[in-house]
Amino acid sequence: MSLRLPRTIRLDPSDTFVFERAAEPGEWAVTGTFLFWDDDVAALTGKRRAAFRAGFVGVESLGFSTLVVIAPATEAEREGAVASLARHIHERFGAPSIEAARQAARQEIDFAASLCQDEAGTTIALHRTLEDGTIREQFRTLHRAPSPDGADRLHAHARAFEFVEVEDEPKERVDLAALAEAKR
Repeated sequence: MSLRLPRTIRLDPSDTFVFERAAEPGEWAVTGTFLFWDDDVAALTGKRRAAFRAGFVGVESLGFSTLVVIAPATEAEREGAVASLARHIHERFGAPSIEAARQAARQEIDFAASLCQDEAGTTIALHRTLEDGTIREQFRTLHRAPSPDGADRLHAHARAFEFVEVEDEPKERVDLAALAEAKR
């Protein structure tokens, strides 16, 4: 199987007001749970809580994205993602050396790659919780609904994207209208 990594996508502008900083569409992404290790997760509110609950992290911007898509990657792109993330880990989070930061970044990228077992173009959503003092991550894959007539609806005149039902939908909901109003 060829190398695949998650890339951030933005289907609508909601990430720009749900999160303090939204990832740019097309960035290589990791789960970014390490960004919350020093937080009192139970006390998080607002945009920080939304990022904790459902945000992947773009390795260039350290911005958040609700969804990622599985995309083919070259070894050079993978190494570039490791280098970008390592720079952040060293400069912003105080890794003792750039080599220690590269090792941590490589682990994050390797884990992100392990999520990409489905075909390229598959969308992944993340749901993060705190259970008994431990941060837990759940991942869901979202696929286009098959066309009853077998037509390629992705490239036809139909909707650009469709989702199908998934099991174990997260119970918490984000009120996007209220978040947009609060931003004003």
